[in-house]
Amino acid sequence: MTGPTAGRTDTGTDRLPAWRAPAATRSNALPAGAWWLWALGLATAASRTTNPLLLGLLVGVAGYVVAARRTDAPWARSYGMFIRIGLFVIAVRLLFSVFLGSPVPGTHTLFTLPEMPLPDWAKGVRIGGRVTAEQLLFALYDGAKLAALLICVGAANSLANPARLLKSLPGALYEAGVAVVVAMTFAPNMVADVLRLRTARRLRGRPTGGVRAVLQIGLPVLEGALERSVAVAASMDARGYGRTARVPAAVRHTTNVLTLGGLLGVCAGTYGLLAAEGAGYGVPLLAAGLAAALAGLRLGGARSVRTRYRPDRWGVRAWLVAGSGAAVAAAMIWAQSADPAALHPGVVPLTAPVLPLWPAAAVLLGLLPAVVAPVPPSPTGSQEHV
Repeated sequence: MTGPTAGRTDTGTDRLPAWRAPAATRSNALPAGAWWLWALGLATAASRTTNPLLLGLLVGVAGYVVAARRTDAPWARSYGMFIRIGLFVIAVRLLFSVFLGSPVPGTHTLFTLPEMPLPDWAKGVRIGGRVTAEQLLFALYDGAKLAALLICVGAANSLANPARLLKSLPGALYEAGVAVVVAMTFAPNMVADVLRLRTARRLRGRPTGGVRAVLQIGLPVLEGALERSVAVAASMDARGYGRTARVPAAVRHTTNVLTLGGLLGVCAGTYGLLAAEGAGYGVPLLAAGLAAALAGLRLGGARSVRTRYRPDRWGVRAWLVAGSGAAVAAAMIWAQSADPAALHPGVVPLTAPVLPLWPAAAVLLGLLPAVVAPVPPSPTGSQEHV
């Protein structure tokens, strides 16, 4: 047969080119750790800037990847909740700035609230008073920074399967990992229960909004989400998760010291990277902490007697996804030291923020997962592949 339909199979699908992302299956699904590394890279980049244009670009990149590669699983529906939390954080930050004041000086007075007199020991603290445009803009930038960070973390929750993340944990952290998975599945299950109960109330002709509706569905939602999370933990325990082998006491003590000390080093090094004045000691302390933690986890894995069914494999696509997030974080860290004024626009005097071109181009590297990650099945197609 000739013409434009030649070469097609009976199913009506064409063979995809080599550069196109394949359809996601059990064998080629990305490890959950790759999605978390990508999202943490975007979150690190968001923590280095208060430029609202760059923060909006980071949120847009995360949202586009989530829209292109999330599945119809319950945890994939939690991204909208993180966006609402981010907007709530911005609103709370603005309210605090209005009622509690701000150390930022300003000359453009918007309005004046009645100021509450405070005793002498509360000098430096005020409630009410003059509200300026400069302090509100500073609060908006500060709240947008935290909101972008939360939304990037929400992207990882929407894209990564918590069960696959648990399977990838080292044996030394498996007991703690079960608790973390229960906590991570609580919010997605709660979102799924809210949607289910709102649909049921709408079919019965009952209102789905307002305080009364929230009070009526609040308790069933919390109860159902908690029951599902506990059921996950119970099923894991029934399959033998958490059983450990006997190891000498010296090995246990060495494992605890290395793991705890390494994790403390990782926390201190990460804080140094996130803080503007800690870039000098952050990298070596983070490297030393990672080395100690990995040594402790390797020793602790000897007491694990569990086996792994279909372990996740880090292929080229997984490394590209994780590397794109790391590249965005590294570029933003270097941009902060090279041109800090572009990443932190001033508010005194009032000036419009400017989008720096090459940091913005570096942020666009975070779109790589939308191209290389396997394409999930449509909601009307096959079942969830993970």
